Amino acid sequence: MNAMSANVEAEHGPFRIPVMRRDAQARRDALLDAAMICFRQSGYGVALEDVAAAAGVGRGTLYRNFKDRMALVLAVFERELRRIGERLDPAGSLDDTIATMALDGAPTTALFNRLALDLPLDPDSRRQFEMLAERMATMLRPIVERAHDEGRLDRSIGTRQVVLVIRMISNLLLKHQSREEKQAVLVEVLALFRHGLLPRSVA
Repeated sequence: MNAMSANVEAEHGPFRIPVMRRDAQARRDALLDAAMICFRQSGYGVALEDVAAAAGVGRGTLYRNFKDRMALVLAVFERELRRIGERLDPAGSLDDTIATMALDGAPTTALFNRLALDLPLDPDSRRQFEMLAERMATMLRPIVERAHDEGRLDRSIGTRQVVLVIRMISNLLLKHQSREEKQAVLVEVLALFRHGLLPRSVA
């Protein structure tokens, strides 16, 4: 692949994912891994030189991949959402889907909570975060609609409300360290939410 083709971009929902050579992709992934750690440890204002150093690359490589700090933050969240989506079972039950997204999304929720107070949400950045939220809703929509059809979810509860449930559970899971503890909490919380989300004639 030549330098020109390495810069070709492919559509991925509302975001554009660069198509890269393997070595360039490895450097980009290293930057995203490092950014997730550095932002979690030091917040939004962490020096980008520290992110580049943690990734083992130069500052120039960072700026070739991400035009600014906000672009790096958005890329971190986009990748984590994409990874969660790849682990979802389209044929899975609503309970299993909520559990998977809440458990796998807990680290991302923790990161957002860490950054939330300092994020400068100008109109463009806000719009891009809203696009991420819409992608999450798009992942859930077929599962939510099937739960409606099967009588497992009250029709007054839409995708947006299920997203709120997932976020609440993810925040609750942050208080627990081991996966075993989190699984035990999930069982209890899902039983509670299941009763509240069932059609009124069933609950």
